[in-house]
Amino acid sequence: MKKHNNSKVIAALVGVLMTCSGAQAQTVDERILTMDDVVRLAQEKSILGMSYRNQYLSSYWSFRTFKAENRPALMLSSNLLNFNRSVSEVTKFETGEKAYRTNYSMTNDVTLSISQNIGLTGGTLVFGTSLNRLDQYDPNRSTSYYAQPLFLSYSQSLWGFNRFKWNKKIEPLNYEYAKRLYIENMEQVAQTAVRYFWDYASAKASYERAITSFDESKRLYQTALTRFDMGTIDREKLLQLELSVLKDSLSLNTTQLQMRTALNQLCSFIGAPENATILLNINYTVPVVALNYEEVLTRALANSSFEMNQTIQELQADENVAQAKSNRGFSASVNARFGMSGTAATFDESFATLQDQEVVGISLTIPIVDWGLGKGHVKMAKAQSERTHSELEQKMVDFRQDLFTQVTEFNNQYSQCEISRRAAEIANESYNIALKNFGAGTISVTDMNQIRTERDNAVNTYISNIGNFWNSYFGIRKATLFDYLSGTDINIEFDKLQE
Repeated sequence: MKKHNNSKVIAALVGVLMTCSGAQAQTVDERILTMDDVVRLAQEKSILGMSYRNQYLSSYWSFRTFKAENRPALMLSSNLLNFNRSVSEVTKFETGEKAYRTNYSMTNDVTLSISQNIGLTGGTLVFGTSLNRLDQYDPNRSTSYYAQPLFLSYSQSLWGFNRFKWNKKIEPLNYEYAKRLYIENMEQVAQTAVRYFWDYASAKASYERAITSFDESKRLYQTALTRFDMGTIDREKLLQLELSVLKDSLSLNTTQLQMRTALNQLCSFIGAPENATILLNINYTVPVVALNYEEVLTRALANSSFEMNQTIQELQADENVAQAKSNRGFSASVNARFGMSGTAATFDESFATLQDQEVVGISLTIPIVDWGLGKGHVKMAKAQSERTHSELEQKMVDFRQDLFTQVTEFNNQYSQCEISRRAAEIANESYNIALKNFGAGTISVTDMNQIRTERDNAVNTYISNIGNFWNSYFGIRKATLFDYLSGTDINIEFDKLQE
């Protein structure tokens, strides 16, 4: 009676598992993907990749704004229908007497101008033409025009802070930094996708081994039932085999859940449907790539965003010092305006009575007592600049050390993969021999389980080492923006991103 109940339990477990597997197979979307396919999909469709693209586009338009500031700007400005009917205080010119008078008028004006920022001096040059009309309604109805057919104006600070000069130094570097940072971010996306790829590969391999182990346990248990009826094995061994079947069924459920979780993470990251089944086309061959630290360092400094970011921060620190110095103490600015102007009661006459117009002035600001405020700002800026330079030197040391560690670890990964591959082969062969011996009754269930665990651990280590190899490889790619398998720099067609 006990034998029949045990058989029913095992059969029920098998039925449930097969039903779940069959139901899943009917609803999934199957895709065959290589590691390169996963990387490509992640870079094209992942939310993280889209976020990095928007970050780059923000920097691109910031650079376009900088370029626009250094080009001539054509501007049309006007004030229309400015109606004013109010009482205001006025002062008589002859006597200085004050009185209230009614203002009942309307003004309209329009100006067309071309302006150009001068990066060399920090000033702004404006060339334009303007027309004003004044309609007076009280006490007498009248109309007058004020025309400036041509005017030229220039304004700038003398010995002050020239932001155009500093922007010309920094903004092109900022844009180049944004491009390199975008490529690095895409390599980070690739590195994450590779990690998910091998996590799923490992989970799927564990699930497939769990299926095989479950089938083997069932077969051994069925054989043991027959041998128990014949009296060739005792009840203790039969119970141990039954326990192995139950444990393997639980392991099958656990590994299936782990595989599905890993699959969901992979699908979510690469933008695949939730019900997709990724059939991996796995290449376990690890390429032989030997890296030289000095060559890697040279490429990293030349290609990556790190050293460029260092340069930008140094320039920004120097810019802050220059700005603090220009705002300290004596300051002056010059404004000049030249042109022709005329006024008359009619539009045509306003152009017939043109007169020269010259307006030149210098504004001065001389602090007498500022209690060391300007000096303090300069000292603060210099201290911050020195701190920034010290921090950048330390970051360079850390960058070199981290890169040296990455190169050393990567160069060790190939041998790790080869050793773990051979260990997995030996463990798998030992397991097959043990399986035959277990069927012949020459080893115990405990020994069999231990050998199986060693086999599983060896295979897991092998797959994990392959994943670590590729993760390390893509880390080196990100640090150098260089593909060592193809021997080419990693570039992106930025023009397509800007469309």
